[in-house]
This record gives sequence, C-alpha cells and structure tokens, in this order.
Amino acid sequence: MKVAALDAAFSNNDGIKHTIVHTGQHYDEKMSDVFFREMALPEPDVFMGLGGGSHAQQTANIMRAFESILLGTSPEAPFVDAPPSALLVVGDVNSTMACSLVASKLHIPIVHVEAGLRSGDRTMPEEINRIVTDALADVLYVSDPSGMDYLAREGVPESKIEFVGNVMIDSLHAYLPLARRRPILGEWGLTAGKYILLTLHRPATVDSPDALARMASVFEALDQAAPDRPLVFPTHPRTKNNMERFGLAGRFAAIQSLCLYEPVGYLDFLKLQDSAAFIITDSGGIQEESTVLGIPCLTLRPNTERPITISHGTNELLPPDTPGLASRVVKFVDAAGRGTWKTARPIDGWDGKAAERIANDLVVRFGATPLPHM
Repeated sequence: MKVAALDAAFSNNDGIKHTIVHTGQHYDEKMSDVFFREMALPEPDVFMGLGGGSHAQQTANIMRAFESILLGTSPEAPFVDAPPSALLVVGDVNSTMACSLVASKLHIPIVHVEAGLRSGDRTMPEEINRIVTDALADVLYVSDPSGMDYLAREGVPESKIEFVGNVMIDSLHAYLPLARRRPILGEWGLTAGKYILLTLHRPATVDSPDALARMASVFEALDQAAPDRPLVFPTHPRTKNNMERFGLAGRFAAIQSLCLYEPVGYLDFLKLQDSAAFIITDSGGIQEESTVLGIPCLTLRPNTERPITISHGTNELLPPDTPGLASRVVKFVDAAGRGTWKTARPIDGWDGKAAERIANDLVVRFGATPLPHM
C-alpha cells in the first residue's frame, strides 16, 4: 500500500527515476500479487521471489540476492552500468532491514519511509528491523510525530530527519472511493455496521497454544453476547496454520457467529473496515486506517508504535494477557455499540500528500540523479 502511493508520486515527478524491486517476502498470492492488480501498479522491475523461511533464513536469502542486484551481477539487475544513487525502503519487514544492510556495506545512501516508529518491545521482529534500519539510514521520513522524539533520543542528526506524514493514508484516500464500490458485503451476506471485523497474526496472539486459545475465548464471549452479530475473520495463513498445528481449528469452527475467510485484497479489506461496527486487531496499519475511517478499533497488544492512533484516533490498546480478557473485550464492544466510543481528531500529515512531499524532498536532496525505490 505504501509503494502504491510512492510510485504514483514518483511517476509524476520529473526529477525522479525509480525502479521497483519486490523481494517476494510476502509471497501469498492474495497478500501480495493482488495488490499490484487492484492498484494498477506496474509489474516490479525485479521480482526476487524469495518467499518464506525463518527470520534468519529469509534475511540471509534476501541479502544474498539483493547484493547481486545492486552490484549488477544478477541476470535481472537493472543497475549494470552504475549502482543506484539511493535505496528507498518502506516499513519494518525483514526486507526493509536486509536490503538496508546490503546497501550500507556498498555505500549506497538509504532512505527509510515510516522511520522512527517504536513500540519499545524488542520481542517484536519489526522493532529490531526498525531500529537497525533507522541506524543505517541517511534520510529518515517520519509518519508519526512521536518518531521525531524517538530518533532525536537515539542520536540521529536533525538534518537526516523529515516529518512528511503517512503514505499509508495516501493510499487510503486514493483508493477508498473504489473500495466503497466493492460488492464484498453482498457476496458475504453482511450488512454495513452490523458485524465485527477481526485480524490476528502476531506472535503474542497466535504463536502459542495458550495465546491462540485466549483468542478463541474472546470470540466465544463475543458470540455468547450477540450470536446474531457476525464475527468476520479473514484469516492470515500463519494464524490458520497455527489453529491446525495446536489442535484448535475445531474450537474456532464451533463458534456459531465466527465466519472464517481466506485473506482478501486491499480494496475488499478496506471496504470491510469502512463498513464494520467494530474492529479487533493486532495490526499496526489497521490502527491507522480505522482512525481515518472513524471506526472503533481495539488493538490486542501490550504496546503500539502508533500512539497517535490512541491520543488522536479511534484506537484503544488491550494487552492479550490481560486477566479476564474476554469479558473486557465484550465491554469495549458494548461501549462502542452504545455510542460512547471516542471520535478521531485531525492528525498532521495524514492528508493524502505524504508521498508528494517525499518526492519533492528527494529531488532537493539528490538532485536529478536517478533514484530507485523498493
């Protein structure tokens, strides 16, 4: 979703020439390729197709392959004549850190979009990726005002940091009108404002039998509280696999109002968010999107790297190991149903123009030298 906004802004800026490299880290067809089709993105100039594996395996595989691309020794390499003038990476996935490590060793400047996010929880793989990438980056584009403070405390020079706003919200503004025309509610037999949308995929909620059983208890409590209210759960492959691995698939299947679905594309999921009565998630991006959409959101995590969604948005935080978790969740949902949930306030930089500001700043920093992005 971030690359879609950047690609559009870069394509409209005569000072930037960019190349899209897709590592293949998110390799499920419905969670990767579909985004290129739905958003009318051009096919990646380079598709590495590396897929999954452990964190170490995936990081090592990406580094090996990406080094050959930057050096021009790969058959796919677009940089045979000269290395790129900079590498732009987004977010906090393994690809972000791995490609940054490679570029830093080759003395290629690194530009990090969505820099400065911190949860304070180093058990999260994403937190490690953020810290390493920001330490290596030469230009750090910040989306949440708290990121400016974090980077300053970590000793990043002010000249490297620029608050530009949130490119994720650029995509939301751009694609929401199209998403609202999607027929998925009718296809799934849903009524707008009458269902709860669920997403879970993080280790703290799905990677142990006890954690996943707690989530089942939450869904069972919601089902008992309102058995006629659908619990709509597009299920991440990791979560689905763990349900089966831990012997909990039958327990989830027995919940009357729980509707398990395969993952859906960005536009369909945006439609589901926009029409939900309530969202329960452990995702970072959904905290942001639900805030802009004005949908009550409960994040089942002990911390968040997006505190502005709590201070200014519709998000609330609830640790998944909270005693009496299920009953607490039901009370939150009931509060939203009574209309007592907080409303969102405007957030600086979440105006749909962050990618444009990034493009303009890059031209100032790098001149007219060709600039690729990932």
